[in-house]
Amino acid sequence: MSLLNSRRITRGSRGLALCGAVLLATACASHAPTADTRAAAATGAPVKVKVFVAAMFEIGQNTGDRAGEFQHWYERYWKGAKPMAVPGALQPVYCNTDGVCGAVLGMGKVNSSSSMQAILLNPQFDFSQAYYVISGVAGTPPQRGTIGEVSWATWLVDYDLGHRWAPEENKPGEPTFMPRKGYEEYRRFKLNPDLVGWAMKLSADTPLKDSESARKYRLRYSDAAARRAPFVGTGTHMTGDTFFHGPGMSKQAQYIAKLYGADDYVITEMEAAAITLVIKRTHGTDRVMSLRGAVNFDQGNPKETTLQHLDPAPGETAGGFAETVENIALVGTRVADHIVKNWPTWSAGVPKP
Repeated sequence: MSLLNSRRITRGSRGLALCGAVLLATACASHAPTADTRAAAATGAPVKVKVFVAAMFEIGQNTGDRAGEFQHWYERYWKGAKPMAVPGALQPVYCNTDGVCGAVLGMGKVNSSSSMQAILLNPQFDFSQAYYVISGVAGTPPQRGTIGEVSWATWLVDYDLGHRWAPEENKPGEPTFMPRKGYEEYRRFKLNPDLVGWAMKLSADTPLKDSESARKYRLRYSDAAARRAPFVGTGTHMTGDTFFHGPGMSKQAQYIAKLYGADDYVITEMEAAAITLVIKRTHGTDRVMSLRGAVNFDQGNPKETTLQHLDPAPGETAGGFAETVENIALVGTRVADHIVKNWPTWSAGVPKP
């Protein structure tokens, strides 16, 4: 998927001196034990999970070096927390005393969903009332998004599940994809509109970080959306193990989104639909959120080929990776904190916005 550039950006981006710049907006605070967690500690009962944050990768350590998808969350909620090993999961789970838990699940549909299932079924945790934030970096089409933006999914759609064939074996200009009948419940998920509404209400005005390199990179594109400063938005997140790239593949992703009756395709990622299917089979999808930050465009600018964009020369990447992973946490923690702070209201289900 178009995230291939983001993985290369990950290796080359500058690290942040975290829990310094982030402190102003996402203070690395410790919380006093709640009644729930005190009771659990005394009885050995499972941790009552209120919010679970699922990240896909971390670059190095969970704190103190270059930040990947997990580090800002870790420094906000779990610094000093004891890791809880889960057989079958890629990484341990961390929980704070307020019932906010999280883990690195691994990249790709199989990797991430197998970790999620192992965690959901582990007796150390009670997920019966949990909310989920599936969090990570992503790509975006320049017609609809920009570097540094943060997006809440309204729909999750599986890009891979169906029939696909070579363009030269098709009528010129027609899509080379056809859905496989009977798989509708596996490949598309409309997320709870009330929960998406709350997420936007709580986070739409979040001040977002930007970088000079990202600002310059955006000017290579003529699209108005691509030239925007980072913002918080919504739309369909397309999940696929394929690093699709180029205007043709981007057009096909939009075609699939519309074929399934979803909103405009705005984010390309690799895990959310698969993780959501696992959660659906155990607890339903009413409390699932997908939160992604765009670190690359899913196609090149008019002056470069798709291959040049897919495998850029040194210095030709978008920049803005460090700022985007911080933006994701700045946005997401607003929602997680609100749910925990107002747990008596949220524990029974999503309130009407």
